[in-house]
Amino acid sequence: MKTPTKIIRTDKWQLNPTPDQKLLFGETVKVYRRACRYLVGIIYTHWSDLGSLTADLLTPAVERLMHQTAKRPDIKYPQFNKAFYKFPSYYRRAAIAFAAGLVSSYVTRYSEWRSGTRKRRNASPPRLNANTGCYPALYKGQCYKLHGFDQVEIKVFNGSDWIWTGVQITGLRERHQVASNKMMSPSLIFNERYCHLSVPFNCKPEKRKPEANVTAVDLGINTTATIAVVTHSGTVIHREFIHPGRDIDRRDKRLKSVSVRASKTMGKGGKLHKGFCSKTYQKAARINNQIGHIVSKRIVQIADQFNSEAIVFENLKGWKPKGGRKRSNLRQRFHGWLKAKIRDFTLEKWAELGGKVIEVVAAYTSKLAFDGSGKVKRDSKNYALATFSSGKRFNADLNGAYNIGARGVLKLTHRNGSEGRSSKSFGRPPRSWASLCDLWATARPRLA
Repeated sequence: MKTPTKIIRTDKWQLNPTPDQKLLFGETVKVYRRACRYLVGIIYTHWSDLGSLTADLLTPAVERLMHQTAKRPDIKYPQFNKAFYKFPSYYRRAAIAFAAGLVSSYVTRYSEWRSGTRKRRNASPPRLNANTGCYPALYKGQCYKLHGFDQVEIKVFNGSDWIWTGVQITGLRERHQVASNKMMSPSLIFNERYCHLSVPFNCKPEKRKPEANVTAVDLGINTTATIAVVTHSGTVIHREFIHPGRDIDRRDKRLKSVSVRASKTMGKGGKLHKGFCSKTYQKAARINNQIGHIVSKRIVQIADQFNSEAIVFENLKGWKPKGGRKRSNLRQRFHGWLKAKIRDFTLEKWAELGGKVIEVVAAYTSKLAFDGSGKVKRDSKNYALATFSSGKRFNADLNGAYNIGARGVLKLTHRNGSEGRSSKSFGRPPRSWASLCDLWATARPRLA
């Protein structure tokens, strides 16, 4: 899995405005959105000429159409200056950039629709919606002035003129404290529920000098994530189970209520209306995000604590469960399995620290015993336990994490990037089915 070359992360800086400042922020967002709607029409009308220009050339080209100056008295759309008197130049350029992106997206989607690239054959054509909920981007020095990290001055609209107002910053994160992170232009997010600055950072992590170990992660339905830190010699120096059961129970309890409400609504042979229990599903999705962030944060903390070379996951892309009947509890648990969400969140967090995430073959990670004794047998009453051929009972997820770590180490240390044994002897399992014992075998000659 490749790490993105450019890492952009966004922090939320909470603001504490007074009632009067809330009115000013509301007026500023309102007039900015009106300007964006106006500019969308101008840019779409002239898109045949503007569409081929770069971002640096597009902004002055649009200004030549609608912004009147002493050197440019005759313009095609003089109504803009009359409707938006004294509109700040940097707010205007931010609105032009947003409107151009909106039009470009619409033109691209409409061209794809005309060429036949559609989700459905009878899909309706996309619409150009200029009435979007955008927020003003703030340029340093012209739209906002930062006084330390306790207060910020923002240029706002009071209904007749543009003035400066200072507002207190009450909540910060830590990305501004990292010297290598570059702060970009924030956006003023203001509505009935929120008031904060959305501050993006271009993160440039320092080059790491990792230790000779990997953090292996086994994602399951019995335990959300099982962690094992495995060294190149096959020594397990840390193991941990992560299972936010309280959040999982909150989510499952809400989803269980859907079937009860559905039976009461439909009766016998009825139908559910569109959007039935949509609020419940949205709440469950937010809980899933919370679970993903909790688990991924702890995984990255462990990898950072042991200075791991990489975080190793199973490659579960395209995997579909075979067990569980329709509408059964097991099927529901598979449906709530957050394998992709946890992996993606971990990749984003670990990449910010300069680490890398690799994926290994998922086949037989839990079926093969880590000590090389062959296949394990799952307990019929407690599927989380596995019995080795020697009679030893062991946690199946932890056994899988050990084997995932071994395959990750072999993938990192082998020149061709393979994750299996170097031996090709007849009758042995495939080379990609490596276990922890294979690291012991490779480390033994070096120890001798």
